[in-house]
Amino acid sequence: MLNFPRTEGVNVRFSGVLKEFVEERSGSRGLYGSVSEYIRVLVRRDYEREEARRWDSLADTLKAGIEDPEAAFAALKAEDILLEVRKSPLSEG
Repeated sequence: MLNFPRTEGVNVRFSGVLKEFVEERSGSRGLYGSVSEYIRVLVRRDYEREEARRWDSLADTLKAGIEDPEAAFAALKAEDILLEVRKSPLSEG
Protein backbone atom coordinates (compact mmCIF):
# COMPACT_ATOMS: atom_id res chain seq x y z
CA MET A 1 0.00 0.00 0.00
CA LEU A 2 1.22 3.49 -0.78
CA ASN A 3 2.09 5.83 2.06
CA PHE A 4 1.46 9.46 1.28
CA PRO A 5 2.37 12.20 3.73
CA ARG A 6 -0.55 14.14 5.14
CA THR A 7 -1.11 17.36 3.27
CA GLU A 8 -3.69 20.10 3.11
CA GLY A 9 -7.21 19.02 2.31
CA VAL A 10 -8.95 19.32 -1.02
CA ASN A 11 -12.63 20.10 -1.23
CA VAL A 12 -14.73 18.48 -3.91
CA ARG A 13 -18.40 19.19 -4.48
CA PHE A 14 -20.85 16.88 -6.15
CA SER A 15 -24.45 17.51 -6.99
CA GLY A 16 -27.39 15.55 -8.28
CA VAL A 17 -26.78 12.03 -9.50
CA LEU A 18 -23.05 12.13 -8.73
CA LYS A 19 -23.70 13.16 -5.13
CA GLU A 20 -26.19 10.34 -4.70
CA PHE A 21 -23.76 7.89 -6.28
CA VAL A 22 -20.95 8.87 -3.91
CA GLU A 23 -23.24 8.78 -0.89
CA GLU A 24 -24.41 5.26 -1.82
CA ARG A 25 -20.84 4.06 -1.60
CA SER A 26 -19.91 5.77 1.65
CA GLY A 27 -21.17 6.05 5.19
CA SER A 28 -23.49 3.55 6.80
CA ARG A 29 -24.97 2.56 3.44
CA GLY A 30 -21.78 1.83 1.55
CA LEU A 31 -18.48 0.02 1.47
CA TYR A 32 -16.49 3.05 2.66
CA GLY A 33 -16.65 4.75 6.03
CA SER A 34 -16.80 8.23 4.55
CA VAL A 35 -16.87 10.15 1.30
CA SER A 36 -13.23 11.13 1.92
CA GLU A 37 -12.20 7.50 2.23
CA TYR A 38 -14.00 6.65 -1.01
CA ILE A 39 -12.36 9.52 -2.90
CA ARG A 40 -8.90 8.62 -1.50
CA VAL A 41 -9.34 5.03 -2.70
CA LEU A 42 -10.35 6.21 -6.18
CA VAL A 43 -7.38 8.58 -6.43
CA ARG A 44 -4.95 5.89 -5.20
CA ARG A 45 -6.29 3.41 -7.75
CA ASP A 46 -5.89 5.97 -10.51
CA TYR A 47 -2.36 6.77 -9.31
CA GLU A 48 -1.45 3.09 -9.23
CA ARG A 49 -2.89 2.55 -12.74
CA GLU A 50 -0.83 5.45 -14.05
CA GLU A 51 2.33 4.11 -12.39
CA ALA A 52 1.67 0.67 -13.87
CA ARG A 53 1.14 2.25 -17.30
CA ARG A 54 4.47 4.05 -17.01
CA TRP A 55 6.31 0.88 -15.95
CA ASP A 56 4.69 -1.03 -18.83
CA SER A 57 5.79 1.67 -21.25
CA LEU A 58 9.35 1.50 -19.92
CA ALA A 59 9.31 -2.30 -20.14
CA ASP A 60 8.10 -2.11 -23.75
CA THR A 61 10.91 0.32 -24.58
CA LEU A 62 13.54 -1.86 -22.95
CA LYS A 63 12.11 -5.07 -24.42
CA ALA A 64 12.95 -3.96 -27.95
CA GLY A 65 16.61 -3.62 -27.03
CA ILE A 66 16.70 -6.80 -25.00
CA GLU A 67 15.21 -8.83 -27.84
CA ASP A 68 17.59 -7.48 -30.49
CA PRO A 69 20.03 -10.09 -31.78
CA GLU A 70 23.51 -9.95 -30.35
CA ALA A 71 24.84 -8.80 -33.73
CA ALA A 72 22.89 -5.55 -33.31
CA PHE A 73 25.13 -4.54 -30.41
CA ALA A 74 28.63 -3.10 -30.61
CA ALA A 75 31.31 -4.16 -28.19
CA LEU A 76 32.57 -1.12 -26.32
CA LYS A 77 35.26 -0.58 -23.73
CA ALA A 78 34.77 1.91 -20.93
CA GLU A 79 38.15 3.48 -21.67
CA ASP A 80 37.13 4.16 -25.30
CA ILE A 81 33.84 5.74 -24.20
CA LEU A 82 35.62 7.98 -21.68
CA LEU A 83 38.17 9.01 -24.31
CA GLU A 84 35.36 10.02 -26.69
CA VAL A 85 33.62 11.97 -23.92
CA ARG A 86 36.81 13.83 -23.09
CA LYS A 87 37.25 14.76 -26.75
CA SER A 88 33.70 16.10 -26.93
CA PRO A 89 33.27 19.90 -27.04
CA LEU A 90 30.69 19.55 -24.25
CA SER A 91 33.35 18.23 -21.87
CA GLU A 92 35.51 21.31 -22.25
CA GLY A 93 35.02 23.73 -19.36
